Amino acid sequence: MRFFQNKKPTKKEKEDQKLPIHPTLTENIDKMKQLFSYDINKDFSMRTLTIQQDQKKGCLFYYGSIVDGAMINEHIIKPLFENKGDSIKNIVTIENVEETTEFKTVIQNINSGKAMLFVDGEGIAYAMDVAKFEHRNVAKSENESVIKGPQDAFTESLNVNLSLIRKQLHSKHLINEGIQIGEKSVSEVNILYVKDLVNDDILNNIKERINDINADTVRNLEVLEQYLEERPYSLIPTMLYTEKPDRAASYLEDGFIVLLMDSSSACLIVPVTFWSFFHSPEDRYLRFLYGNASRIIRLCCFFLTSLVSATFVAITNFHSEMIPPDLLLAITASRERVPFPLIIEILLMELAFEIIREAGLRIPNPLGPTIGIVGALILGQAAVEANIISPIIVIVVALSGLSSFALSEVNINFTVRLMRFIFIIAGGFFGMLGLTGAFLLFFMYTASVRSFGVPFFSPMSPHFISSNDTIFRSTIQKEKYRPDYIKPKDIQKKG
Repeated sequence: MRFFQNKKPTKKEKEDQKLPIHPTLTENIDKMKQLFSYDINKDFSMRTLTIQQDQKKGCLFYYGSIVDGAMINEHIIKPLFENKGDSIKNIVTIENVEETTEFKTVIQNINSGKAMLFVDGEGIAYAMDVAKFEHRNVAKSENESVIKGPQDAFTESLNVNLSLIRKQLHSKHLINEGIQIGEKSVSEVNILYVKDLVNDDILNNIKERINDINADTVRNLEVLEQYLEERPYSLIPTMLYTEKPDRAASYLEDGFIVLLMDSSSACLIVPVTFWSFFHSPEDRYLRFLYGNASRIIRLCCFFLTSLVSATFVAITNFHSEMIPPDLLLAITASRERVPFPLIIEILLMELAFEIIREAGLRIPNPLGPTIGIVGALILGQAAVEANIISPIIVIVVALSGLSSFALSEVNINFTVRLMRFIFIIAGGFFGMLGLTGAFLLFFMYTASVRSFGVPFFSPMSPHFISSNDTIFRSTIQKEKYRPDYIKPKDIQKKG
């Protein structure tokens, strides 16, 4: 017997939503009260009024908790009482007034923060944008901090995020296209692209994937990302998640596509390649040598955090002849009283480091850094003194953990952190042979990944024309081409 079932909209509810708007105002008022549960829904507001133009009766509906009341009074109600004109659009002083003839559209508009005006004798309703969703002010980026360059970051307001991008990119060809998704709670995905650069095939592919989403609700970009990805069980991310408007603008200028949604303080960039996850917006703001030096450090950190622990286990257990005698004697002496095999030591310390990292994120901000540092020091020192682990293991795991912080992009960070454990197990059981095999399998799998049809290691493999901005970047004067792997309409950059 089923005790819980998903409640789907009844046939009558679906038919009510598809009903056309009635010319009689009283009929429309009764229908709106029924649709929005007016008797028990406290923040659903209704205001009846007489329009000065022809003394017709009108009724205004809106959610009081998500609209700007002052704007309604000043730009809708007051003009309707005082002004005259040949149509409602010419009377109210709202920037954008839309007409609709179905209750389904009325419901979507009210849920989006619009006020709906019904007029007696007219079979249409007027949607007026008076939304005022609360959000944070524009602040500095926390996860992608830079020293040189713009400091502002996206907020949870879609309009604010759009303005931040348009402030960076002044182009009449920058298009913002909206697609609505969700059955019970309708949300809108905004697709941003530069019309004279974007590849239409990739754009249509993204639109098809969004339109194919069948879900009750998709609240934000973080959920949307999981609906759009081709391989939901893969460790390899295929979309770039960033909270920097200047970074989004730089990708738009090269022909990429940016996805935005309300209530998300970031955007998604598609398609992406492996190299995109190692690039920082600061690379382009620093001088040529400084920016490339920073990239070298991040690439070294990628290999260190992925392989240093596994390499230490493999060499110490299976290839001790590769270690200098003095160092080998020091390692042996430090492990003399440790009861666990080396692989258990490494796994215990790696797990402890991940616990400290996770706890540091969840602890309130004033206490997080302090408890994280003190916890790591105390645990490490106590574990060494108790002969549970050897001192050199603390050094190796600390190097591995600290290197992971150089990779600021959250998805690639999780990838290397999880792959680290697979490499440790492979090196612990089969030495350098097992580690090499695991790394080659990981490399081959990564090479097979595509992001919306784009090979993951392009433009290096397969080779494409580009601005040579892969591992190293060229000087700005020599960046003559946009990346050819996304097939932009205009590959040539103007100096």
